Amino acid sequence: MDSRLHKVWAEGKGALNGWLSIPSTVTAELLAMQDFDSLTVDLQHGLVDYQAALSLFQAVQGWGRTPMARVPWNEPGIIMKLLDAGALGIICPMINTAEDAERFVGACLYHPEGYRSTGPTRAGLLYPDYFPNANRTIVTMAMIETVQAVGNVDAICATPGLTGIYVGPSDLAVSMGKSPGIDPTDPEVVANIDKVLAAVKKAGLKIGIHCLAPSYSRRMVEKGFDFVTLGSDVRMIVAAASGDVKAYRALEAGQ
Repeated sequence: MDSRLHKVWAEGKGALNGWLSIPSTVTAELLAMQDFDSLTVDLQHGLVDYQAALSLFQAVQGWGRTPMARVPWNEPGIIMKLLDAGALGIICPMINTAEDAERFVGACLYHPEGYRSTGPTRAGLLYPDYFPNANRTIVTMAMIETVQAVGNVDAICATPGLTGIYVGPSDLAVSMGKSPGIDPTDPEVVANIDKVLAAVKKAGLKIGIHCLAPSYSRRMVEKGFDFVTLGSDVRMIVAAASGDVKAYRALEAGQ
């Protein structure tokens, strides 16, 4: 069950994650054809529900990318259902306390480490050795994206079974009374992210962050992040279309 994501980490490298927000098997497959290490289906702010998520997992199957999902909230039912559908990792939003993290991890793992119900309908077919390896293999990443969570980062990182932390820079900035945005440069926001980075490294866990620009993403890996998300399918399509249309209009105007 060890996936490409585990192999990248075992080599001491930073992993490149893709983000699937569009409920289309076509766009999911197109991203799966690219050289990502993992692909995360976004059920929180994406346009995707459970049935669409299942289809997206099927679309990317066979391309060698580690299938993951960001759940809408810290709710055991959807966490377990996505794992049964084949997700090998879960990113959970708005983990603010150690208790939040414990509930999250517990929903991802089988007894005795957690309380996940047994019934991996699709996952068990994909991975015949699923049950004995699931607790070791499932990636659990708690999102730290508030000032409260930053204050509790040490306690959150002490959660047994937690793989790592995923920083949500936009919500973190909002919780600080600032404007949302990815690839932040605001000194106060950056200071909080650095605080989280130091705490996670001290705890020996993995740390990820949502980015936009390739250059910023690479800087985060060089800074010590183990997992960086490069924009999203929506942003990539809009950026490419916008650039081409603007180029045409400039030519039309004789510029």
